[in-house]
Amino acid sequence: MKLLFCLLITTFLYANNFQRESNLNVVIDKTNKLMWQDSISVIKIKRTHKEAPTYCEELSHAGYADWRLPTIEEFKLIVDKKNEINSINRKFRYNVPDGYWAKKAHWRTFWYYADYIHFLSGTAYFDSRHKRKYIRCIRDMK
Repeated sequence: MKLLFCLLITTFLYANNFQRESNLNVVIDKTNKLMWQDSISVIKIKRTHKEAPTYCEELSHAGYADWRLPTIEEFKLIVDKKNEINSINRKFRYNVPDGYWAKKAHWRTFWYYADYIHFLSGTAYFDSRHKRKYIRCIRDMK
């Protein structure tokens, strides 16, 4: 009985971890103190990996100008494989089941490849930095 109660509490707490702020077009991860961009541009704009960090750094969204490109580890926080449509937490309104650039480029390949998350499977991959993929920016909440 105690195990079932603990499981229910944990599930409830995790479910409330994310909060959608529709008026700002963001999703807030309260546990990790992160704010995710969730606007129409997330499904309309594609850039190369070289252009992606600059796009986020120059983004002014929801009254903030301190956006950045997320890491693969941060992307994994919003993966929800129970969401059969596109493997992202259901609080996110705008998403394409496709690749979104992450921060890291690989020095072993002379920075030719970089990480991305694919939201059809919710899996991390790497690809040529010259290809165009979607961008979802993130910021740290202070």
